[in-house]
Amino acid sequence: MANSSNPAKWHFPGVSAAAAGVFILAANLLSYQPLYAQSRPLAAGQGAGTARTAGPQLGNLAERMNANTLTIVTGSPPLAYSVFGYDLAAVLNNGDELRILPIVSQGAFQNVRDVRFLRGVDLGFAQTNILGHYRRTGEIGDLRDKIVYIVKVCNEEIHFVVRSDITSLEQLRGKKVNFNTAGSGTQLTVRDIFGRLGIAVDEVNLGQVDGLEKLKNGEIVATVMTSGKPAPVVASLKASDGYRIVPVAYTQSLVDDYLPSALTHEDYPNLIAPGQSIDTIASGTILFAYNWPRNSDRYRRIEKFVNAFFSRIDEFQKLPRHPKWHETNLTATIPGLKRFEAAEEWIRNNDDERLLNGPGLQQFLADRGISGARTNSMSENDRNQLFQDFVKWAREHR
Repeated sequence: MANSSNPAKWHFPGVSAAAAGVFILAANLLSYQPLYAQSRPLAAGQGAGTARTAGPQLGNLAERMNANTLTIVTGSPPLAYSVFGYDLAAVLNNGDELRILPIVSQGAFQNVRDVRFLRGVDLGFAQTNILGHYRRTGEIGDLRDKIVYIVKVCNEEIHFVVRSDITSLEQLRGKKVNFNTAGSGTQLTVRDIFGRLGIAVDEVNLGQVDGLEKLKNGEIVATVMTSGKPAPVVASLKASDGYRIVPVAYTQSLVDDYLPSALTHEDYPNLIAPGQSIDTIASGTILFAYNWPRNSDRYRRIEKFVNAFFSRIDEFQKLPRHPKWHETNLTATIPGLKRFEAAEEWIRNNDDERLLNGPGLQQFLADRGISGARTNSMSENDRNQLFQDFVKWAREHR
């Protein structure tokens, strides 16, 4: 729900009229205002004296399409980023009013560079450990004021897929391991993990389909994938065909940029026996953007996307969308990164609405002996102050 500065548009669905009177002056935070001005130039040949009234308004159409289309760099099919991009387009595309164009990419490592430097790219997916790498190395400059996150989507698990004769990461020492394509986020991640664990391997750079074929033929001993579970390409593998996922212990050397996770039989029924699980590690996945100035067209375009995406987040948590959307928490924060301003505002405003519609409102009023009749007779300043007191109280009592 977008912002409005009109104080007359207070409305709290599901709250009694008496209780809603407490906050009648603050609801402008929750009302709607158009995101784009409607003035558009005339199409070619349609000057002020032109009598032409029929035919397509091509100039108007082109302007509307460009004003409402966003591009998003994803990853290689069929891994999670490409599915996320498809899901965004499937749910949010609305003719010429809003259109998401997913772009197949090399993955997280290149996505950060593309959003930072490439003209025409609006959004991208990346892992938090990749952003950590760029912050530490400074190889593409200081990102603190250049990259902002929209939302943390989920955690992405690291899959070390091997033949069944391999039972530990240590057994990969000195052997050929596929790190995914050169320049990919997985390549950087796998280099980082093996480096922190002190295990030297012979790096190979292949796409995942080619990597699995080489693994099948015995030309390499492992291929590593970074993807939200269940990853379709891993789910297609069978233990009966000689494949295994090797466990990764969560050691102190991995704490800074990774999280503990586990892969279960429910995730990969053809690889993991019922009732069993395999320890692994994960990194956070974010949807991020370039930090455009607030009054720019690019900012307004991303703001429109945010308002549409956030208001329909429940639709991403239903079939046939990727199951990782169930992990999406709009209020989750990412240490060391700023959130896109319009996303922060949406969360703040709609968070206040959830508080107002929650069970705590009546308790807050009752604890203070405040009746509906009394709130209706309060001055504007007193109602505003009571609203601020309630928001503070509700957040402390979650």
